[in-house]
Amino acid sequence: MMLFAAIAFVVVMWSASTAVIFYLDSLAPSTFKYSLAAATFVLACCGLAIWLLVGADSTFAIATSFAAAMLAWGWTEMSLYMGLITGPRKTRCAEGCSGVGHFGHAVSANLWHEIIVIAFALAIYLSGNATALWCFVMLWLMHLSARLNVFLGARNVSADFVPDHMDVLKGFLRQRNMNPLFPISCIVLVGVLFYLAALPQTLEINMATTLVVIGLLEHILLMLPLPTEKLWTWALSNKGRPPRDASPKTKPENNHHTVLGALL
Repeated sequence: MMLFAAIAFVVVMWSASTAVIFYLDSLAPSTFKYSLAAATFVLACCGLAIWLLVGADSTFAIATSFAAAMLAWGWTEMSLYMGLITGPRKTRCAEGCSGVGHFGHAVSANLWHEIIVIAFALAIYLSGNATALWCFVMLWLMHLSARLNVFLGARNVSADFVPDHMDVLKGFLRQRNMNPLFPISCIVLVGVLFYLAALPQTLEINMATTLVVIGLLEHILLMLPLPTEKLWTWALSNKGRPPRDASPKTKPENNHHTVLGALL
């Protein structure tokens, strides 16, 4: 029963948060300040909960700490894809840009976002809330792995999910059938699953395992020859919804962005 409850809780939290972020990010930019203001209020409540629940080991405290960390991570992703906290680079690279310089440009386009993520992780660490910390850090690392894989090249990517105001991201992402990092990422995630399976099965371990499974599935979907973008099209507003007659075959090869869940 505890395992089922943990799986259901994590899946509902992740899918609902992802859908909300996709929807809000696909609205008109004039709405972003209101969305982020509401999200910042939620973030403040999450921060308070994380600090107040330090050391508490009840089911309620663990679930609330996990949810607070996930919502805090959602705030960082919302602010990134709304174009409000990104990086100093605002324009796409010139044609032919590649190698270390191209990677440096990609880092520059996301720099402020990454600094905010590190600051959040440090604040959660200083709070002493272990549940919130591992949840936030796991989301961060899995998201980072997914972004690196798409930067190096993945099969299942789509420009339809990149807001127009974040066009700078499109030039950093490639469509390929495979890249050298992908099998390493999957092996590491499977290794983490084996490690978690060897531990005493508590509510926290069950939630952590579910989160890693979601991350592994999202990585696998990057490379499957399936139209995975349809998994999230329903969550877009009418303004952000791709045209019905859009065909992946007619899209420019490099104008792609990952259709990973917004939280990963």
